[in-house]
Amino acid sequence: MRIRDPIHGSLTVSDEETRVIDSPTFQRLRHVRQLGFGDLAFPGATHTRHAHSLGAMHVASRLFDAITSRSDLPVATRDRFRVAVRLAVLCHDIGHMPLSHASESIAPPRAALRLPSWMGGEEAGQASHEDFTAKLLIDSSLSGLIEEVYAPLGITPTLVASLVTGQLPPGAVGFVEGGIDWAPVLRSIVSGELDADRMDYLLRDSFYTGVNYGRYDLEWILQNLSAAERDGKAVLALSKAAIFAFEDFLLSRYHMFLSVYFHHTSVSFDWMLRRYYEEAPGEFEIPADPEAFLQCDDMTLHLALRRSKNRWAQRISQRRGFKRVAQFTERDDAYDVGELSKALDEAGVEHFTLESRGVLSRYIDEGESTSLYVIDRSNGRLTEISKYTSLYERFSGAVRLSRVYVRPDQSSAGREVIHRITGRIPENE
Repeated sequence: MRIRDPIHGSLTVSDEETRVIDSPTFQRLRHVRQLGFGDLAFPGATHTRHAHSLGAMHVASRLFDAITSRSDLPVATRDRFRVAVRLAVLCHDIGHMPLSHASESIAPPRAALRLPSWMGGEEAGQASHEDFTAKLLIDSSLSGLIEEVYAPLGITPTLVASLVTGQLPPGAVGFVEGGIDWAPVLRSIVSGELDADRMDYLLRDSFYTGVNYGRYDLEWILQNLSAAERDGKAVLALSKAAIFAFEDFLLSRYHMFLSVYFHHTSVSFDWMLRRYYEEAPGEFEIPADPEAFLQCDDMTLHLALRRSKNRWAQRISQRRGFKRVAQFTERDDAYDVGELSKALDEAGVEHFTLESRGVLSRYIDEGESTSLYVIDRSNGRLTEISKYTSLYERFSGAVRLSRVYVRPDQSSAGREVIHRITGRIPENE
């Protein structure tokens, strides 16, 4: 089957992948927006995680083909690995909750999902969308479908989940060929410094929001990727010639966060959604049961918001957000959000303040093994990407966006308070 996509053109889908795409688990993603409340700020941003997942699967195969083109993997092994990584990326978002990450605040405890111990099923805390993805892969109707369709290829739900989560049951044989463990490089395609997820969503979100910040040189990066052996493991290696393209890729994501993902409108509606969850507990819930979870999407949440008498729910469903009257970054002087909030309280102005922090993030923390190396093809030497480029260090500090929002009918009074305290002309939307 072929699917027409506005970002990548024609996407080729196998019969096995078509069975997964047609499943209720994957079709649910048609009703989960990629950018949550993003369309309130960018009207074109109505694209879904369904379309993103298809695009990411396409990018995954391009990454895999580029990486393995210089390898000596046997054809049968290469085909099996390729199928597995495409399936993992196709399913990487199936556990996402309605509208935005704000819904994770009402997710059930991780223990309620009854994940196996090798996935940390006994750990405390609330379940994340990654936990739900793992649950749907290994213990749902989708698990049976994967067993049925992919068994002839030697691919199991557990193997797919291991690529998504980075965890594998003790003693299990994952992706070893010729004494080399290929799991690290396959995992890096699913989630890493240069993964199919980021590569698709930057281009897709940039296209649908109408901004240019998410564009980068995908073709040059692909042409300069390969697999390299390190301590008996295959790792992702980038040629020195593409280091500037990689830095541009990092900056694209960084700028997309500041301009799109942290847009003042969408983050304020995220805050109101959390307030709704806090003030109307039980009106909308995220079920732990995987089959019940399939009915939990943006449509059911919007319906709950419309039916609710909670004031935050009504504001969200009627698009009556609070007005931004002030915005500061870490470079601004002579402002104190706490002082502003106190002054607004004294003036009787209903308001709230939010802080968003944008960093040039990476998937690995200090001391952990990197998912990307720079290779010197003249001698085969590998260098960790964070030690090769100075960009991480240069942007190590967070960009802090501090905002003040007031009730719309009090916006004039709020601006007067802001002007009196800061001497600055307030934001005027």
